Amino acid sequence: MKKSAHVFFILSIAVLLSCSRASGTLRIYQTSQSGDKLADKGSVSGTGIQDPKITTIVVDPEQRYQQIVGFGGAFTESSACVLDQLSDAKRADVIRNYFGPDGAAYSLTRTHINSCDFSLSTYAYDIIPGDSALIHFSIKEDMDDLVPFIRTAMKASRGGFKILASPWTAPPWMKDNNGWFGGSLKPEYHETWALYFSKYIQAYQAQGIPIWGVTVENEPLGNGGQWESMIFTPQTQAEFVRDHLAPRFKKDGLDVKILIYDQNRDELEEWAAMLDDPDVADAVWGIAVHWYSSTTDWYPEALNAVHEKYPEHMLMHTEGCIDNVGNDEPAGVWLQDEWYWEKEATDWGFFWAAEADKSKHPPYVPVYRYACDIIGGLNSWLTGWIDWNMVLDFQGGPNHKNNWCLAPVLADPGTDTVYYTPLYYVMAHFSRFIRPGAFRIGMGPAPEELMATACQNPDGSIALAVLNQGDQPVSFQIEQGKRFYPVTIPGRAIQTLVIR
Repeated sequence: MKKSAHVFFILSIAVLLSCSRASGTLRIYQTSQSGDKLADKGSVSGTGIQDPKITTIVVDPEQRYQQIVGFGGAFTESSACVLDQLSDAKRADVIRNYFGPDGAAYSLTRTHINSCDFSLSTYAYDIIPGDSALIHFSIKEDMDDLVPFIRTAMKASRGGFKILASPWTAPPWMKDNNGWFGGSLKPEYHETWALYFSKYIQAYQAQGIPIWGVTVENEPLGNGGQWESMIFTPQTQAEFVRDHLAPRFKKDGLDVKILIYDQNRDELEEWAAMLDDPDVADAVWGIAVHWYSSTTDWYPEALNAVHEKYPEHMLMHTEGCIDNVGNDEPAGVWLQDEWYWEKEATDWGFFWAAEADKSKHPPYVPVYRYACDIIGGLNSWLTGWIDWNMVLDFQGGPNHKNNWCLAPVLADPGTDTVYYTPLYYVMAHFSRFIRPGAFRIGMGPAPEELMATACQNPDGSIALAVLNQGDQPVSFQIEQGKRFYPVTIPGRAIQTLVIR
């Protein structure tokens, strides 16, 4: 072959490969009321032809917003207890389906420091009154359940996952009410409590489990003394972080993120004001929020306002669940797929919220509550979204306070039965396809019937999550890189669209 012909041949192949990459495909994954469960619905090839009769959603990777940390759920003693009672095969299936690359591929998780409401009893790692040096500190309580649970998940995970640890309470001897529920940390034990965090992190590191971050306190406003809790104000939490926790981490050489607040979004702006103190701001990575103040509102105004004022500090959702099991629904109704698609669920506020707040807690569709909160939250600067318990029994437990809630996976150890609720598949729509290090990117406008968000992964793929809460199908097209991809989403469905 002559040199000129050889060069022409190579250039021709290069052009063909370039054209092949440019054409691209969009693959559709779908969960729907009609029975799809993260079903692969095939791919659509991009074309250069726009259909003027349907809405075009323009996706623009050049517009970058927040970087994504991950999605996942919580390692709790209750979940570990249920898993431990299953057969080896069923337990391995659940772990693989949560953490394996072909499952939900969870990348961000949470666990509790000391006991929480989803523990089998109250416990702490040092219960010796006055042990300020924490000589008797030990994570022995976690060695039979939580530590093996996390280790097994680490083995199943291909990409790894981050762990955020949160205390519900200090040991009673450090508190002004000498109790597990309610009360505040005594000033003389602030330094000891900071040391407690450090010892916990180092003890878990010694077990081969790295702790990525901590929240200062789960729900510092309290929970009415119903279970483990400890009260902080924004002022006392700021002082603890600035004067004790951050200096302790620095002294002990711990590169661990500190997140403040860790409660509902309706009071987010007041607590974020802690960051007006430059020393607190320097010590804090981000702000943690929950969803329990409303079943319909993800508080975009509050999230956007806090991001605008404190753009260097990340926002992360660290807890949410279906939390009113056993109060008004018939027993076991949540063991049926259809229930998760109907407006039948109620949360705590439906019965117990103050009259002025009851409008925030109407009956809701569980699938939509999860999907709306995640999509709306991502579009309002959340960097991650953590569910509560990964696995519970068919009653919504066990736990020492009979505080029944649901998890995406429910199991009956007595019959070795595992039920993957539709919520599991909703979570997987985000966790499997939007990977750590992705950026939310420019997108819009979507048809008014839909909710949608778009992220670009580190490998260059683009994942769009689209939710249709209506009864009718909606057709639209995605425009990306001067290519158009036609899509139809059926009524009552969620799709993840992956462009490669």
